[in-house]
Amino acid sequence: MKGIYSALLASFDEQGKINEQGVREIVRHNIDKMMVDGLYVGGSTGENFMLSTEEKKQIFEIAKDEAGSEVKLIAQVGSINVYESIDLAKHATALGYDAISAVTPFYYKFSFEEIKDYYNMIIDSVDNRLIIYSIPFLTGVDMSVEQFGELFENPKIIGVKFTAADFFLLERMRKAYPDKLIFAGFDEMMLSAAVLDVDGAIGSTFNVNGPRARQIYELAKAGKIEEAREIQHTTNDLIAAILDNGLYPTIKCILEEQGVHAGCCRKPMASATPEARIRAREIYKQYIK
Repeated sequence: MKGIYSALLASFDEQGKINEQGVREIVRHNIDKMMVDGLYVGGSTGENFMLSTEEKKQIFEIAKDEAGSEVKLIAQVGSINVYESIDLAKHATALGYDAISAVTPFYYKFSFEEIKDYYNMIIDSVDNRLIIYSIPFLTGVDMSVEQFGELFENPKIIGVKFTAADFFLLERMRKAYPDKLIFAGFDEMMLSAAVLDVDGAIGSTFNVNGPRARQIYELAKAGKIEEAREIQHTTNDLIAAILDNGLYPTIKCILEEQGVHAGCCRKPMASATPEARIRAREIYKQYIK
């Protein structure tokens, strides 16, 4: 399960409906051109939290049908509705996903015991493995080393997607749980996470910057920090330009420049304006082509 995973984008038409061919093309692009080890399907990058349960299932089905067993697949099934999460976990497991993942329950101020119950309910409902999706800046849920340890007491909870800038916590977790998988979740901080011996990374910009992500990870693992740092500098120049122009719309425009029908964003998220499309083309030519 280790390595470089793209947080898979989803493709929608102008009416907000899933563009199946576009999703298939994004999957193929990631496998054939970005050379990733796996796909993280149904996460924030896939605009998951704006989709119905049936639409989430459809994305899982398309991605699995297109990828087959070529790469590892992780299905993000987390939801504020734990019964939807269980339904999605069963669906992804039946499809043959290698693992499931679940974001911490958000919006309400859930206690840690409630969060722990949520994770155990999901993973105990299926014969699969679960990776916690920790993204405190969006969910408002911070957990301690000890609390992660309590979750890891369930042997089916095998790791965490760590999307946070708290590298002290990351280091403490790596030392405390050497046998658990830790995936870095911030593309722009990948080198720092790799130095702390994470097991891989899951990123949205890997859809267009996968080869550099792998270089950073492998160079850091080999102790070639100066070389990795130079590639991280270039990567962060790219990321800064993408963020300034609109994260998901710009990545989709860059994919369109490469012949991939990445489509529109799902409302209420705005798609790229004509000006943003021009800027995305410039970013593509400067940093990727």
